[in-house]
Amino acid sequence: MKLTAALAFLLLAATANAQIGDRVVMIKNESPVMAAAITKAHASLDTFLATHAKPPAGADMFRLKVKITDENGSEHMWVMPFKQTSSGFSGTIANDPEIVESVENGEEITFKRADISDWGYVQNGKQKGSFTVCAMFNTMPANVVKQYREQHGFEC
Repeated sequence: MKLTAALAFLLLAATANAQIGDRVVMIKNESPVMAAAITKAHASLDTFLATHAKPPAGADMFRLKVKITDENGSEHMWVMPFKQTSSGFSGTIANDPEIVESVENGEEITFKRADISDWGYVQNGKQKGSFTVCAMFNTMPANVVKQYREQHGFEC
């Protein structure tokens, strides 16, 4: 049960946070591994958006991770569902904020492409994208990472 709750948190949490059981793990936003994950997500964003526009059989749970900033700091939060608009994107915050107070879970937001830090979806039980989640695996115990990969289809 704790593993399932931790996975849900991983999928929906801020870029710099991961939960292992009852413990939250922080990763500095300046982490080279996290920066590389965000760069990889940006480089493949157009391909993801094309897949979202015309999903293959077995694909669902399309989501974007978006940087939200207010006077309390910055947090990267999953937005699901989302859609492209004439001026950028809109979608629904899909997790509870840990740092920012300007948005809340379930709130509809608008954002720009530059605010996107990751993307993900599930195809036939396999996680696609979610590069920042995969980056967090570097700070987690090997046995926990193995469980996530085996039970939830992470391919990173």
